Amino acid sequence: MILKSNIVKKGSTRAAHRSLFYAMGYTPQELEKPMIGVVNAFNEIIPGHMHLKDVAQAVKMGIAAGGGMPVEFPAIGICDGIAMGHDGMKYPLPSRELIADSVEAMAIGHGFDGLVLIPNCDKIVPGMLMAAARINIPCIVMSGGPMMAGRYQGRDISVSTMFEAAGLFEAGKITATEMDQMERSACPGCGSCAGLFTANTMNCMAEALGVALPGNGTIPAVNFGARRMLAKQAGSIIVDLVKRDVKARDILTRQAFENAMTVDMGIGGSSNTVLHLTAIAREAGIELPLQLFDEISAKTPYITKLSPSGTQHIQDLNEAGGISAVMKELSKLGRIHTEALTVTGTVSDRIKEVVTLRPEVIKTVEAPYRKTGGIAILNGNLAPDGAVVKESAVKEDMLVFEGIARVFNSEEEAIEAIIGRKIKDGNVVIIRYEGPKGGPGMKEMLNPTAIIVGMGLKVALLTDGRFSGATQGACIGHVSPEAMEGGPIALVEEGDMISIDIPGRKLEIKVSDEVMAKRKAAWVQPEPKVTTGYLARYAKLVTSANTGAVLK
Repeated sequence: MILKSNIVKKGSTRAAHRSLFYAMGYTPQELEKPMIGVVNAFNEIIPGHMHLKDVAQAVKMGIAAGGGMPVEFPAIGICDGIAMGHDGMKYPLPSRELIADSVEAMAIGHGFDGLVLIPNCDKIVPGMLMAAARINIPCIVMSGGPMMAGRYQGRDISVSTMFEAAGLFEAGKITATEMDQMERSACPGCGSCAGLFTANTMNCMAEALGVALPGNGTIPAVNFGARRMLAKQAGSIIVDLVKRDVKARDILTRQAFENAMTVDMGIGGSSNTVLHLTAIAREAGIELPLQLFDEISAKTPYITKLSPSGTQHIQDLNEAGGISAVMKELSKLGRIHTEALTVTGTVSDRIKEVVTLRPEVIKTVEAPYRKTGGIAILNGNLAPDGAVVKESAVKEDMLVFEGIARVFNSEEEAIEAIIGRKIKDGNVVIIRYEGPKGGPGMKEMLNPTAIIVGMGLKVALLTDGRFSGATQGACIGHVSPEAMEGGPIALVEEGDMISIDIPGRKLEIKVSDEVMAKRKAAWVQPEPKVTTGYLARYAKLVTSANTGAVLK
């Protein structure tokens, strides 16, 4: 076994390098071992990350026990919930690229033999996975685990409940005291927000991709014993992967991504997975066209119904058997590539002894919640390059909908109109110039969607931005091309009739081609919202949402 880290440890020309290692207390014996980077996204601003020091410590114990030399370094992270609803929301998606770039820089700059990636929340998970695919050394993901659901008046609640509580309060359905009591109960402790939101979906995707251990996405963060055991196992396994030279792209194959997409459709994951899986695959040299998501969704039954689509949470999925049980069930239809490699053998090895322990949580493929998957891709003259909707979170009476366009050029304008009672049943709220370039940063629209739900309005919402995994309702995002690139969404006017047919996969504006052509000819690209700093550079380099909003 020839270690990659020998480039910084071996030979007379590396005497200075060894001196620097000795300055940190590493021993000559340790320098003979595989050098494993422990990428710890701990911080004190994200509830899902506040306990990651403990996870990292267990990982390092596992690495040492497995015969490796653990070396910890940090990664940044932004809390989407705290960034929501203001200019801070411009940064989470762009931070994905910063995370990927910084992990790449650290890993190659120091010659690491392998990495244990410790993320937990929204953009940190895909950012680290993008880096793993890009640098292509042995890697394993060890997340911090999901938050438990909160409890209020005998029912489970979560952070999504609180975003909707704003609408309930504005509609006079709850008092300020009740809202305060709910605030104190919704998020009971550490972990990625309860429910199948983006963070938990992506941690489950890491399992389905094969780069994380079973339980990575579902064992609750507060189950410290199980989490520590999993972390120690991850630490030991990464050393074995280095010794066997099993690299990230050996696992992140086309089959692995199809497995992840199938699981995503089966569990009704966040619509953001379309962005993230596409971006991770691109780093691995694999193209995932938007239509492939719809093709897989069309033949994958929807077998779990977790918050925000239902009342169950990630802890329930864990008790039912987790992602392995989901994959076992979906494999009955031949929808899972069971020969695909994981960090612990094949998928077949992983699922052969698994059973579903709570059939009310994981339905059978013979009797699913729905015969098709959780996400739909829409096309039409309003979205020539596609749009994304979490179909499993849309009520039956909103799957086909026509309404009058109410047009807003920012999220803030839309929220002001919603709270000001200017939006009525039957409207289609359009929020544009919030895409990857226009935002810039493709802000999540959880605030307006949650307020709409809380106020009980029967409206649809379209945006070239995106939605939180906590969003529910007829909310269609990633509309491409985006407004800043002159896409049709930029040409919609107040009063236009918008037609949504989710089962038919159509998103149309009821305006003639001739009128749209005249509007296009008169359209002038607005000035950028941000002209300095990282976001200005990001806006110039970022691609469309339908290609993963990656940088050119």
